[in-house]
Amino acid sequence: MAGQEAQRRRLPAPQGWLHRVAQWWQRAWGSEGYERGTLLLIGKSTLAATLSWVISYNLLHAGSPAFAPFSAVLIMQVTVYQSLLQSLRYVGAVSAGVAVQAALGFLVGPDLLTFLLVALVALAIGRWPALGAQGSQVATAAFFAYSTYLSATSDVEKLTQLGQIILLVLIGCGVGVVINTAVVPPLRYRGAEHSIHTLAHALCDLVSDMYPALREGELDEERSRHWRTRAEQTEGLIAQARSGLRTAEESLYYNPRRLFRRHRGRTGFAGYGAVLEALERTLYQIASLTRSLHQWHRSDDDHPYRAFLARYADFLEAVSEITQVLGELDQDDLREQARQLCQLADTAQQRCRQVTGQAERDALPLADPARPYGVLVVEATRLMEEFQHTCDVLQRYVDRQPHDLHDSD
Repeated sequence: MAGQEAQRRRLPAPQGWLHRVAQWWQRAWGSEGYERGTLLLIGKSTLAATLSWVISYNLLHAGSPAFAPFSAVLIMQVTVYQSLLQSLRYVGAVSAGVAVQAALGFLVGPDLLTFLLVALVALAIGRWPALGAQGSQVATAAFFAYSTYLSATSDVEKLTQLGQIILLVLIGCGVGVVINTAVVPPLRYRGAEHSIHTLAHALCDLVSDMYPALREGELDEERSRHWRTRAEQTEGLIAQARSGLRTAEESLYYNPRRLFRRHRGRTGFAGYGAVLEALERTLYQIASLTRSLHQWHRSDDDHPYRAFLARYADFLEAVSEITQVLGELDQDDLREQARQLCQLADTAQQRCRQVTGQAERDALPLADPARPYGVLVVEATRLMEEFQHTCDVLQRYVDRQPHDLHDSD
């Protein structure tokens, strides 16, 4: 029986793999997203590499034509801005490497000492911060230039071959930038929304696990430790969200597609940035709250305070409803979502006041560091301030801009 069961589990595997591939292609063709972006990047890189090869090999008959397609693929970035920036850095790095080889080669001669000096100087230049990620290309270009220098038979041929390396790199970078700019230049508007969705979903899931336990008074050490661990793990999500927003902002720079979009005067992501910052601060406050709960060791006389915990659970439930809407934020429905958020914020504000009122009626030891009640009251007030600020930001942008937070896709 065990063998038959194992066989049944193995048989669907190919179908499952094919199904996942079919789903991937369906997502790629069906809507904008990671899958379609990947296909476009592969297609444009292939086109840029092919054109660069034709120019360098068929038209120029270059001795090392691979430099051109390699350069074209290397600078094909996810945004036009990054393609321009990286191409400038790459051309600068290659030019520096070739120049180092040319200078030392003609001054010292083609021997081992020359290679040592070339390597030393090129690696030192490669540490220059202005070259960024392309710094390593200084040494790479210098080594290729040294090999080309040795194979040449005359000084004129040496200079010609070294100059040809720079020319091929310029061709490859030029073709790559032109293709990335002219053929469906990437815009990452949805990346800004995704950044907010990621943090909002993480916050919603965590708070949704917390408020039922608080309502029932089930604050055991294992549960509170799990909450604390999950809250601390959001640091990575925050970094990813910031990166996604930066990429979305960069996708506007030097991008011709923005000229053909409706309401192009309203491009920008200031509203998304404000919401993202509010969510970051909210996650930090939730992390502080979970640390307090984890460090709290309850005693038997805590049972009179169950009414306070129930009120706090009601407040966190209202918070989870706000984060659920933020996790579904969509530019096409932003006006309705902003109105809904304002209503939910009013509800959460009322429940926050009920938390404070219950604490006063129960005469809770808010100043006792061994109890979490003081922290809970403070964090409730801070959380409410952040969510109210978020709602105000969205409503302000909706009122200022007729359709959405930024221009329509």
